[in-house]
Amino acid sequence: MSKLIMILLSIFLPPVAVFIKEGVGKHLILNIILCLLFVLPGSVHALWVNMR
Repeated sequence: MSKLIMILLSIFLPPVAVFIKEGVGKHLILNIILCLLFVLPGSVHALWVNMR
């Protein structure tokens, strides 16, 4: 996928972006927990996972 689409997904649907990049695993679980606490940490984590 293009980087622009992944950035937009990371901002608006962080768990989906992490799932596409990493699949089911520790990063997805961590991102879901962060999104449940508050959306901003989940978005930052998704951007970090997708840009590394």
